[in-house]
Parts: sequence; C-alpha cells; structure tokens
Amino acid sequence: MAQTLAASSTVPARRPDRSGLLPAMIFLVLALIPAAATLGPESYLLGLFTRVMVFAIAAMALDFICGYGGLVSFGHAAFVGIGAYAVGILGAHGITDMLVSLPTALLASAIFAYLTGTVCLRTKSVYFIMITLAFGQMAYFIAGSLAPYGGDDGLTIRLRSTLLGFPFLQNDRTLYYFVLLCLFIAYLMFRAIVYSRFGRVFRGARENPTRMATLGFDVFRFQRVGYVIAGAIGGLAGFLLANATEFVSPAYMSWQRSGELIIMVLFGGIGSLHGAIVGAAGYLLIEEILGGITEQWKLIFGPLLVLVVLFARGGLLGLAGAMRGRLGRG
Repeated sequence: MAQTLAASSTVPARRPDRSGLLPAMIFLVLALIPAAATLGPESYLLGLFTRVMVFAIAAMALDFICGYGGLVSFGHAAFVGIGAYAVGILGAHGITDMLVSLPTALLASAIFAYLTGTVCLRTKSVYFIMITLAFGQMAYFIAGSLAPYGGDDGLTIRLRSTLLGFPFLQNDRTLYYFVLLCLFIAYLMFRAIVYSRFGRVFRGARENPTRMATLGFDVFRFQRVGYVIAGAIGGLAGFLLANATEFVSPAYMSWQRSGELIIMVLFGGIGSLHGAIVGAAGYLLIEEILGGITEQWKLIFGPLLVLVVLFARGGLLGLAGAMRGRLGRG
C-alpha cells in the first residue's frame, strides 16, 4: 500500500478549477443543510454534517501537501489530535475562551509539524510515508499516556469553547455555521496559496525538485512551510472536532484515522481542494448509510473504493467529469 501511495504522488495534480462554480455549489448546499434539517431529525443531521465539514478541513489540508506537494503523509491525524487535546487540556484547567484555545491548537500543531517535518522532509517516497506514520504513532502513544487527562479512555469536555465568556458554540446550529465559516476560510486560503508564487514553487518542487533547486529555490524550505501550514489547519480541524464531539481521545491520532483521511482525498479526487470536501462527505455519508445496514460496512465500502480508484483516476470528481463528457458527446 505504501508503494502505491508513493507512486500516486508522482501523478500530476489536477489543474485548479478557476471557474469556482462547483465549489460555490458545494458551499451553497452546505449552507442550506440547517434549513433542510428542520424537516427531519435536526440534531442528527446538524451533527452529521458538522462532522463532515470538520473532516473536510483535515482532508483539504492533507490534499494540499499530498496532491499539490507530492508529500503523502500517513500521520496527518496527529495534527488533528493535537488540536483537539489543546482544547481538552485547557478546558480541564478551566480555560475555555477560544481566543486562547484556538491559537494554542494552531500553534501546537504547527510546532509539531515544523519539528517532525524537518526530519521527515529529509526522506522521500516510501520512506517519507513510513516516518510520518512513525511520528503519528508517537503522538498517539504520548496521548494515551496522559493519565491526568484520561489516558486511553479519553477526556470529556464539559463546556464548548466560549468567546469572551459567551458560550455561543453551545447551540448546535451556531456551531454548524462556525465550522462552515472555518471550512470556507480554509478553502479560500489554500486556493490563494496554490495560485501564489509560493504555490507555483511548491507544485514545481513536486514535479521536478532538481530543476526548482537549479532555479535558485530552496525546495526543502518551501516544502517545510507547506507542511507546517497543513499541520496548523489540521490543528484547526482538531479544535472544531473537540467542540463538536465534546470529547478528546488518543484514537483521533491513530494511523487508522490518518488512513481514513487519505481515503477521503483519493475518493474525492487528489489534487483538488473541493475534491477533498466531496471525498469527506462521500466517505462519511456512505459510512453512515452502510453502518445502519451492517456492522461489516467496510467489506462493502472497500471494493467500492477499489472500483473508484481503478476506473475513475480522478476520484468522484473525475468520474463526474467523465460522465459529463460522455453525455455532452451523446
């Protein structure tokens, strides 16, 4: 599997969608979910799609380094877990204001990304995948050893993050729109980075690092900055996940969770920021539907994912594009 992922990182990323039509439609649908939820089990639907958007943020950060930078990380969930534990640990000490907890989550994840990235980026291909996995598991076992904060059993968060003492995230609908706002800002930020001079160098280092170095660019420095940005946004996803679930657990950092994020990126279409949103939604909604049918839902989802990877190289977005092309020719 590691060799397959490493090989996939050499496939050119999809050209960014400059029209913005599809992303606009995705965000419009997400904005209308609360209104539609009033017609059904509102609390359930809001919780489900809040979770979808949280993981979409984490998947988008992974897609940034994987799809545009060619850096296939198998430890990305560590950043999510660190962001979540920042909320849980501060909350355990009575610090719930997001003006403190949110910057702490971002900074802690960014520092971990900087330190581990400095080591990981010295390696390439399968070795990079394996060392990110090792650092991710290191974070997982450290979290499990934090006995004062629940250890392996996790930590319950008694109060969601506040803003200047006002508990505005206690309302599920408000939390939903706050997560949607964070997703939108993260998307715009990554989109701007991809089109920027930094983004061109970052993508160029993916295609031909030797040529970029010959042109005078410090490839290692550019890749490390990109890795730190992705780590910080992973911390943002962790901050939101902790508030959404009101619980923190070492399981947030496990290699299985990192694998799920990679699947979301592949499922939606690697090298497309809004593809990460589609992939996260597709994965979690299929999990929810099949999970209601059988506990062995992964036995059904696994072959489905294989078919998508084999016959739709661009994931769900690639499949939709191919079908649209055939209908147009018809």
